[in-house]
Amino acid sequence: MNPTDLAIRKFSSHLFWDVKIELLDPEDSRGYIIKRVLEYGLLEDWQLIRNYYGLEQIKDTVIEFRELEPKALNMVALLSNTPREKFRCYNTTQLTNKHWNF
Repeated sequence: MNPTDLAIRKFSSHLFWDVKIELLDPEDSRGYIIKRVLEYGLLEDWQLIRNYYGLEQIKDTVIEFRELEPKALNMVALLSNTPREKFRCYNTTQLTNKHWNF
């Protein structure tokens, strides 16, 4: 068993309820893992991805996201000291507002 498998198994169980966690590759599924943790994860989950990927790689991944919860975007922008305008999801918003936007 390699160390990356151990890191994925430490995530909160509610994050990856829809996939087989043992099939997730930390590099191939980087965007998927980061998005899930930012939007639904706990502080411990955030610490896991920050320790594994590093803040710079998380920021570079999030910059390319087409959509992300505003709170998650603000957190990454603040921690990485990057203006929100540099993030793709900040500049491209959905035409139709989502229900329950809070």
